[in-house]
Amino acid sequence: MPGSETLSLDAVSVLLVWTAIAIYVLAFIAYAVDLARRSDVALKAQDAARERELVTAGGGSARAGGGGAGQPRDAADTPLQPRYVWARIGTSLTVLGFLFHVAADITRGIAAERVPWSNMYEFALTGTMLIVAVYLVVLFRYDLRFLGSFITGLTVVLLGGATLAFYVEVVPLADPLKSAWLVIHVFVASLATALFALAFGLSVLQLMQSRRERRAVAAVASGDAASAPSGKRGGFLRTLPSSDTLESLAYRFAIVGFIFWTFTLIAGSIWANDAWGRYWGFDTKEVWTFVVWVLYAGYIHARATRGWRGTRSAWLSIIGFTAVMFNFTIVNMFFKGLHAYSGLSS
Repeated sequence: MPGSETLSLDAVSVLLVWTAIAIYVLAFIAYAVDLARRSDVALKAQDAARERELVTAGGGSARAGGGGAGQPRDAADTPLQPRYVWARIGTSLTVLGFLFHVAADITRGIAAERVPWSNMYEFALTGTMLIVAVYLVVLFRYDLRFLGSFITGLTVVLLGGATLAFYVEVVPLADPLKSAWLVIHVFVASLATALFALAFGLSVLQLMQSRRERRAVAAVASGDAASAPSGKRGGFLRTLPSSDTLESLAYRFAIVGFIFWTFTLIAGSIWANDAWGRYWGFDTKEVWTFVVWVLYAGYIHARATRGWRGTRSAWLSIIGFTAVMFNFTIVNMFFKGLHAYSGLSS
């Protein structure tokens, strides 16, 4: 039986989990405030652009009368450089929450004396940690802070829900899980899920941005400038990259995630042969893992060779991640099979 030290470590892990969730909630609020304030930034930039146009039109004769190119530029000619302070606060809080999250994962592993991803609670604990980790690492290359509210919100929902619904005390590993493949197979699957989550978030924003762009183009084509999305109506989307850029980023993350998921499928087959003496047995979990692989393979193939871009591409990405979540929750909880390692009592 586990000693008091093991139980106390598990209790500390749970406390750290709830602390991380609380900090992620604060980060979500900060990111949400940032998105709200981006609408004001878009309005100010729009007003500044109009003012520059007026100054340029009104100052044309003055320049012709001797203004000269060497004269100092008007302040309105200098574009505003937005400083997203609340996004920085949100990112700082996300980093702090991530540190508590990592500590919770490590203490759970120490308490269990194994890697902390052998049941649904532990997989959610590690998987959400990797979602945040991938997001923070990607920030060094791409400014995706506009995705922060989605990442922190998703983490709060998944981690909080798993802690409330899936938490189980530390128990010994089932015999089929006593393998080195547990370390490799499940971790890579978690990493692939994290990358798919980022692609999913970008695809949702792509749909929103694409709709705004279509409305703007339609308004210009009809000559009705008043119906074009203004700073207020366009909201924070006016400060985000174009829908094409968002789609390209989502596609890149999906490709990397697909590579890891392919490895997950192959490694799972090898592990199944070691544990049960066959590579494939049409177990429910195996089938749904393959379904996810087919969905993302179809998404990548359709976009690369069939020219499925824009809305259709985004929906394929969204459907793929929905299948990943279905595989993790519904399949684990309600479908019987050899992969009955949710840790929940039947």
